[in-house]
Parts: sequence; C-alpha cells; structure tokens
Amino acid sequence: MWTGQQVVEERGAVAGAVASPLSALLPGGGIRPGTAVGAGGDLPLLLALAALAAADSVAWAAVGVPELGGLAAAQAGLDLATGLVVSDPGPRAAQVLAVLLESVPVVLVGASVRVPERAVRRLRAVMRRSGAVLLAAGRWPGADVQFRVAPVGWAGVGRGHGLLRGRRVTVTAGGRGAAAAPRSAELWLPGPDGLVGRVERGTAEAVRSGARADLRVVG
Repeated sequence: MWTGQQVVEERGAVAGAVASPLSALLPGGGIRPGTAVGAGGDLPLLLALAALAAADSVAWAAVGVPELGGLAAAQAGLDLATGLVVSDPGPRAAQVLAVLLESVPVVLVGASVRVPERAVRRLRAVMRRSGAVLLAAGRWPGADVQFRVAPVGWAGVGRGHGLLRGRRVTVTAGGRGAAAAPRSAELWLPGPDGLVGRVERGTAEAVRSGARADLRVVG
C-alpha cells in the first residue's frame, strides 16, 4: 500500500504512547472484541480509535475510506506495514467485509459503504465468532458504541494569522448495554503533537501563547 521511509519513521515516533484518553469514554476502558463502533463522521477520531483497537492486534484494514492518507494513519499510531486498503468494495461490500472480519482484527469502514440490514446482522455474527472490531466512519446500524464530535475550536490561530497547533473538540460516547449512559470529554483531536490528548487547565492558553510567540512585527 503506502511506501516511503519518512512515513514509517513518523509512525515509529508515536509507537509506545501512553493509553489513549478515549479509553475513559469506552466501557471497560477499551474496545471490546466482536463489537462495532461509530466515529461520528470524524476522520481523526476514526484513526485514534483504530490505533487504540490495533495496539494489541496490530493488523488492520480499511474499506471504502478514500480520504485516509498514509501520513495521517502513521501519525495516529497505525502500523502501515500491517494495513490493508480496499479503496472501493463495489456492490459486494458486505461480502468483502465478511471476509476481512474473519481474518483481520480491526476493520475500518467508510461512510459511503452501504450494507443491507440483513447483511449487518450476518456481519455481527461474524464479528462475535472471530472477535474482530468494526470501526465505522459514520453511523453503523446497531453499533455498540456511537461517538459524536462537537468542534470547540482550533488553537494557534490569532486574528487571521498564526499556525494551527491543535483542534479542541467535545467527544461524547453512547450506545448499548454498558455504553448506554453517555460519557463526554474535551480532547485535543489532534493535539499539538499530532495525537489525541485530554485538554487540561491552562493547556489551551499555553498553545495559543506559543503560536503568537513565533510571530514578530518587522519594518
């Protein structure tokens, strides 16, 4: 799929990071095997969830996610050497997903992929049997956990100038069973380091100040 030593090196720089702040929003602190999770149409969140789910299993696949770039995936913590990309599954998307969910521990599904309801039930049975995790870019019928992302703002931009340093969002998770009670957190997604992080008191102000300090009046 993707090639290039620079991308591989960038991924290596984030490997071994601490537990994701998203863990606090998930039942049991993680994504349970055999379940489906919806990322609310937010690509950075989708990648962060994929990195969390693939931390132990490593292997992953993406189906119908044309906006997925190698550099973004590597910066999120995904191992490009163990990823498989199906850009367009065509009219047999359900069959493609069934095959992947039987053999790949983590499968990302794009918002444009359409699967009939009866096929969704069959895929759920496949996931329970194999223990695979399905991460949907948008909403997924019967998802065990469904995320919503509300933008708060970008840090690093002043009055029409500056450098984007991080995106602040409010992330809410709800769903079925243990996830029925909604949980919310304000996060950097991505943060100044390119990773997901919890917004701490004073952090946003420090990022803004750091961005302004790079600007000088000349002339």
